[in-house]
Amino acid sequence: MIEQFVEQKVYKKKELLLTEGQRCFEKFFIVKGCVHLSYLKQNGMEQTIDFAMENWWTSDFMAFQHATAARFSIRAIERTEVLSISAGNQLELLKQLPELNAYFHMVFQRAYAASQMRIRYLYDFSKEQLYLHFLENYPEFTQRVPQYLLASFLGFTPEYLSELRKKFLS
Repeated sequence: MIEQFVEQKVYKKKELLLTEGQRCFEKFFIVKGCVHLSYLKQNGMEQTIDFAMENWWTSDFMAFQHATAARFSIRAIERTEVLSISAGNQLELLKQLPELNAYFHMVFQRAYAASQMRIRYLYDFSKEQLYLHFLENYPEFTQRVPQYLLASFLGFTPEYLSELRKKFLS
């Protein structure tokens, strides 16, 4: 029944699912692959703020909710297959299957809690602790995400990340 509300899409490596500034009409369930959510800083540098891989939802959720211009871009890190759902289709799906409200509530509660913990770690951990915590808790990302994106996500320069990797992986 859900299939009629979603659209299957495939994105090539480095292809944009969503572009900052573009109106956001959909959110994405990652079936296979990995993406990163980022924005362009005033200095022109890209800042990665999140990753999503299999069985995760991603979007610019504020822009999705209001059908406004995205403040973030989403780019495929590798070939990525998604199920895309529009806001209208999501509303209709939830009318027909209200049980999914509980599912979406739990998904976003978990995501929000993870976001809160990330903010705490950014304030409480040293850079070394932050890197070690990420390695310990998200080893699948360190294998699939390019080092420059991981450095951006952690708030490091790629050079500093390289130094940390040498220190802890040798």
